[in-house]
Amino acid sequence: MTRTLDVSLRPQAEAPRPLIAVDRAIAELRRGQIVIIVDQGRAVALLAAEAVAEESLARLAALSATPPVVLLTARRLAALGLAGLESGVARLFSPSNFDAETISILANPCAEIEPGTPPADFTVETGGIQEESCIALAKLARLLPAAVIVPLSESVPDNAVIVESEDILQHQIAVARSLSPVAEARVPLDQAENVRIIAFRPSDGGIEHLAIVIGDPDPDQAVLCRLHSECFTGDLLGSLRCDCGDQLRGAIGEIAAAGSGVLLYLAQEGRGIGLVNKLRAYQLQDAGFDTLDANLQLGFDDDERIYLPAAQMLDRLGIHRVRLMTNNPAKVAALARHGIDVAERVPHIFPSNDHNQGYLLTKATRSGHLF
Repeated sequence: MTRTLDVSLRPQAEAPRPLIAVDRAIAELRRGQIVIIVDQGRAVALLAAEAVAEESLARLAALSATPPVVLLTARRLAALGLAGLESGVARLFSPSNFDAETISILANPCAEIEPGTPPADFTVETGGIQEESCIALAKLARLLPAAVIVPLSESVPDNAVIVESEDILQHQIAVARSLSPVAEARVPLDQAENVRIIAFRPSDGGIEHLAIVIGDPDPDQAVLCRLHSECFTGDLLGSLRCDCGDQLRGAIGEIAAAGSGVLLYLAQEGRGIGLVNKLRAYQLQDAGFDTLDANLQLGFDDDERIYLPAAQMLDRLGIHRVRLMTNNPAKVAALARHGIDVAERVPHIFPSNDHNQGYLLTKATRSGHLF
């Protein structure tokens, strides 16, 4: 007899304090406010590079007797053509102090500032755990991976949000492990009428991921499964720059034709860098960079996604063995690391067009996708 998926809704557990602290820090950073990052008793005041203006920079500088330090990823440092690090986060010091315009040039390759080249009067050193957590927080906030910090020598500002470095660095894992189903509805689709959509929410109240359950999958068998990262431009607008819309609708059709399966719609736009940064990457692609190099110019890794949320959702549905629809071997390896048995990789290929040929070629030649 076929066993049904476990889609029972359960009361959501209260979020642990560290998840709430990081969530508040993300919101403050996105509003252009200063956040306090603590690591082993040492506190720094942090401002996202995107929020830097002369006024906000002055507010940050007033909290310390030490001049501001700019934090950049090793990827961004290399994109600027500067000698520096192979990996990690760099601390940049300037004897003349950094002004808002210089910080914008250093952090944002899309900044419309002349002459558009970084100044040379600074030194670079390797950052530690605290600096890495500052950049990680900027990434979690879907901002450019660049920041400005000062060691805190004054008292903590009133109502300041304080967060521990370790809580930031463990945030994505903790959030993924806290996912639980919170809503379910039947939603007939164009290519598949027997469909249920189940929303999974992390306990910090963050963005939901969706499980699109087609037909009645048997969790005792290898379930046909697709992991699909949300793509506003491709999925909703039908952008020709990528193949995401084709992959989404094609997967739904293929799963329906097979009789049953699950598509996980993951909230990780732009390979995990967010919609705004994806638009910046598009701007850089129009200037001649391929899709990977555009991300590197912005200071990101070529792919910032993690797949623990997908594994947790499958586990909550009672699915532990899948036939994975993907051209990306990294997804197969990631699910296996998180305890999901990938019995088969099912190719998922669609014709290119004049706008996405280069994009697909880059995925094949530089990202190892199999076409």
